[in-house]
Amino acid sequence: MSTYVVVGLQFGDEGKGKITDVLSAKSDFVVRYQGGNNAGHTVYAGEDKFVLHLLPSGVLQSKGKCIIGSGVVVNPQSFLDEVEKLESRGLSSKNIFIDRRAHIIMPYHIQLDHYREEAAGKDSIGTTKRGIGPCYEDKVARVGIRAIDLLNPQVLAEKLKINLEIKNALFEKLYDKPALDYDEIYNNYIEYGEKIKHRIIDAVVEVNDAIDEGKTVLFEGAQALMLDIDYGTYPFVTSSSPSTGGVCVGAGIPPTKLENLIGVSKAYCTRVGNGPFPTEQDNEIGEQIREVGNEYGASTGRPRRCGWLDLVALKHACRIDGITHLVITKLDVLSGFETIKVCTAYKTEDNEIKQNFTASTTKLDDYEPIYEELPGWKGDICGISRFEELPKEAQDYIHFIEEYLGIEIYLVSVGPDRSQNIIRKELF
Repeated sequence: MSTYVVVGLQFGDEGKGKITDVLSAKSDFVVRYQGGNNAGHTVYAGEDKFVLHLLPSGVLQSKGKCIIGSGVVVNPQSFLDEVEKLESRGLSSKNIFIDRRAHIIMPYHIQLDHYREEAAGKDSIGTTKRGIGPCYEDKVARVGIRAIDLLNPQVLAEKLKINLEIKNALFEKLYDKPALDYDEIYNNYIEYGEKIKHRIIDAVVEVNDAIDEGKTVLFEGAQALMLDIDYGTYPFVTSSSPSTGGVCVGAGIPPTKLENLIGVSKAYCTRVGNGPFPTEQDNEIGEQIREVGNEYGASTGRPRRCGWLDLVALKHACRIDGITHLVITKLDVLSGFETIKVCTAYKTEDNEIKQNFTASTTKLDDYEPIYEELPGWKGDICGISRFEELPKEAQDYIHFIEEYLGIEIYLVSVGPDRSQNIIRKELF
């Protein structure tokens, strides 16, 4: 069997889409296993730029099936819009499918997301307001509507009636907002079911059979470990598990079938939305990184917060994900800095040195990062394809990360295009 998992190790936006795109060319299946259309995966193919939110990033190159797994929450309109955009650019969508167990984002999920963030004001989490969290809540509460329900009018009608009674009462009495119309939602979602029924499959059977037959299966996560619902900077996290462990529940795959666990990290660090960020540089350095790296959210356009690489957090992510192969992206963005800082520990208000990431993430804002300073390098490295051709300082930076984490960096990305990679070791 031959399985590969691509996960983010920071706060998302590390370049997972590009790495998935590169690896998908040799994959028989590409499976997205969690998240929703709150994700934004940007893939460049020459002059063409593709921004994918819900579809697996493998749709551009994979000749096999691209599957949205049961752990993903699906907005049907968003799905249809992305498929249409793909087809309008001359690409086929015939190999795109949705697992029948995937939960469906409903209009009341989106409204609830908006109303909560609005009511929270300055204490808001900073969600994309696309209904992701409320949909996962209904899933856990066992009242969710799944893809397979769109194909059964009676089941959809019963579930929608129960959910809408509760949600409308909440909207009217707590948020002083108008109720949503049952008939309008029911008719729209019955229509969605008709449009996507040929794409709804039992992916658990197909993917497991494919692995057993020795086919190459690539699993793609959204967001990243530091946004994991359990192990990220809670409560400023996403509503699912972007970890390698999330593959098992989000795609119905036993852990014994997972082999190559690929973690993706930027050469620095960024974060979108609220939450602790110890190495953030809210200054000229952060602004330089943002402008050179074009650090603006693919889903929202929001400027990303930027800072130095945090190896304490990265080690935490690699440990939980069990990373076997590391990818460092956007090394080219750091060209031109005289010195580059890397966080290797934290110092608390009581002058205690912390070598490991903390579960008390509310205290992270008060932690002082302890930095190692490394010499920077100059010049454009975007055209370099061999590691030995990098400036010595850039090579030393990569080696420093490897030594701290004890994990081999198999690929270094030096530009946005799928060809701008330094591959130090072929995986397959």
